Amino acid sequence: MNISIQNNATSAPTIHTPVSSRFIRLKHVLIALFLSIIFFLLFCFIALHAYIAWVLSNPTVAPIYSNPQIAKSMAYENITFPALDESRMMHGWYIPANGSTKTIVFSHGYGANREETWVPMYDLAHYAHRLNYNVIMFDYGFAAEYNKDVATGGKIESQQLLGAIKLAKDKGAESIIVWGFSMGAGTALQAGLQTQDVDAMILDSTFLLEPDTLYHNIKNQIDLPRHPSLEILELLFPALNGTGLSQIPYREVKSEDYPFPIFFIHGTEDEKAPYPIAEKLASNQTNPLSDVWIVKDSHHELIFREHSREYLRRVSSFLANVKTSLAGQHEQQN
Repeated sequence: MNISIQNNATSAPTIHTPVSSRFIRLKHVLIALFLSIIFFLLFCFIALHAYIAWVLSNPTVAPIYSNPQIAKSMAYENITFPALDESRMMHGWYIPANGSTKTIVFSHGYGANREETWVPMYDLAHYAHRLNYNVIMFDYGFAAEYNKDVATGGKIESQQLLGAIKLAKDKGAESIIVWGFSMGAGTALQAGLQTQDVDAMILDSTFLLEPDTLYHNIKNQIDLPRHPSLEILELLFPALNGTGLSQIPYREVKSEDYPFPIFFIHGTEDEKAPYPIAEKLASNQTNPLSDVWIVKDSHHELIFREHSREYLRRVSSFLANVKTSLAGQHEQQN
C-alpha cells in the first residue's frame, strides 16, 4: 500500500515595508536632527551672551600696589565711609591740603581702582594737591579688595560716589569738584542728577552705558548682530548684576543741562566711547564756564599722557574760572 504524505504547512508570508513608510521614518530622524542642531546653536548663542554679560559685570581689577606717600610723598589718611544709600562701606584715601576748603573727588573708570595707573591718577592727584585742593581717591565696589560688588554701569556706583561727596562736605569742603574718567565720568553725570553739592566736574573720556555704546564695545571684540544681541543682554543683565539698561538714566543724562560747569575732555580716536558722545553732552550745557576739548588722534583715558602740558593748562584755566565764579557767588551771598 502506497502511503502519500502531503505537507499542508504553508510558509509565513514575507512582509515588505513600503518605500513610503521608510522615507517618512528617515524624514522624522532628519527633522529631529535638524531641530537638535538648531537648539544647540541657539543654546550656544545665548550662552555666549551670558558669558559676555558676566564678564562685563565682573571686571578683573588689579590690586592696589602703592599709596600717595610712596608714590608722590603726599601725606594721607585711610578713609572708610558708607555709600549714600548705605548699601556698602567704601574705602579710599583722603589727602588733605593745608587750610583748604576745596576738594577734588576722583572717580575712576571701569576695570580700574583708585590708582588707575594708565591715566596716571597719582600724577593728577599730586597736581590737584599742589593747587591746594584736598583730594579723595576711593575704590568703587567692583574694585573693592573684599566684598566685591558687580559693576552696574553707574546705578549703584553713583550712590557710592555720592557717599564720597558727602564725606568731602563733612570734612569741611565748601567747593567740591568731581574729576571722572571713562565710566567714572558717566557715573559722575548720573550722580549729578541727584545732588546739589557738586560745584563743577572735569570729565575725561566719558563713557555712558547705553545700548549704542554697549554694542559698540561688544562689536569691537566679537562681530555679533545688534539684534537680537542687545535684547538678549537686556534680559541677562538683571539676572547677573541686578541692573537692566533701562535702569540707567542715560536718556536723562544725555538731555540734562547741569547747573554747574563741566569741562569735557575727549579724544577722536577713542575706541570705547566715540567722541560725539562728549560733543552731544557739551552742547546741552548753558553754564558759561562749561567747555569741551576734543583732542585729535587721542585715545581713551590717555589724553593726559599724550598731551600733558596742554591738558594741565586747560584744566588749570577751568579750575581758576570755577574758583573765581564761586568766590563771586560767596561775596553776593554775604
